[in-house]
Formats: sequence, C-alpha cells, structure tokens
Amino acid sequence: MTSRLRSAGILLYRGAPDDTEVLIAHPGGPFWSNRDNGAWTIPKGLIEPGESPQAAARREFIEEIGFDPGAEVTDLGTVILKGGKVINAWAIEGDFDPVDLVSETIEIEFPRGSGRKVRFPEIDRVIWVKPGLAREKLNPAQVDLVDRLLANRSLGP
Repeated sequence: MTSRLRSAGILLYRGAPDDTEVLIAHPGGPFWSNRDNGAWTIPKGLIEPGESPQAAARREFIEEIGFDPGAEVTDLGTVILKGGKVINAWAIEGDFDPVDLVSETIEIEFPRGSGRKVRFPEIDRVIWVKPGLAREKLNPAQVDLVDRLLANRSLGP
C-alpha cells in the first residue's frame, strides 16, 4: 500500500460574513499559463517530514505569497484532489494587497525533454474573489473549502 501525498494550505478571507471574499492563487509556469477556470488554488504545499500540517500550511503560504497571514486559524478539514493528494486546510481572516505578491520560484525543464531548466514563480498572481467566482476558478476539489468557510462564518454572531 502506498501512502498518499499530503499538502497543507490556508484560505485567507476578509469581509463581513454576508460579504466574504477569499484570496485564491494562480500557479506559475507554462503548464498553467493558459488555464483559468478550475486551475486556481489555495496557497498550499507538501508537508515536510516531522512538520505539523498547520505549520506546513503557514510556511507554504509565506513562501508562495510572501506574507504572514496571522495566527488565528479555523480548521476547514481535508479535501482529496482527483490525483489522490490530501490537502489539510485552515482559514485565516486577514487582508493582503495582490500587488505585494512575492512568490518563491521553481525550476522545471521547459520545454519537456529539452534539458533546458527555466525558473518560474510558484504563484504568478493572486486575486480576491466572492465565493461564487471562487467556485468557478478553484480546482473543483477545493470548492468545499470555500463552502466550509461560509458555513462556519454563518454560525458566528
């Protein structure tokens, strides 16, 4: 039996419960350059050996966005991507100006098979969107995270 890859991420949100916006991220690199609906993600990444999922989520958010989202988290549970990767997710209320995005870079062979290595940002842009638009743009498996956030916020005062 093989173990599933595990990632952790943070869904940053702002606004009143009836006017919530979420921050979603578009992956960088040539594979994603012409993809839109269904291609966006929450900032997330692999959990390192010995690292707690929540610590990994915070580290990945900082690496991919260039911003510390704060400490108070709401557990959104897990979702499983089509390929089988499990994502642990948390929501954090905060604000971030997308023009301040500073993402780490990744090196990939491009074009594939060429032997040529090229660096691309892990995340090439982030946007604030209402939940309806988030449902269109996010990887379909991650849509549940938005719904869980909204359900949690409607229980509050």
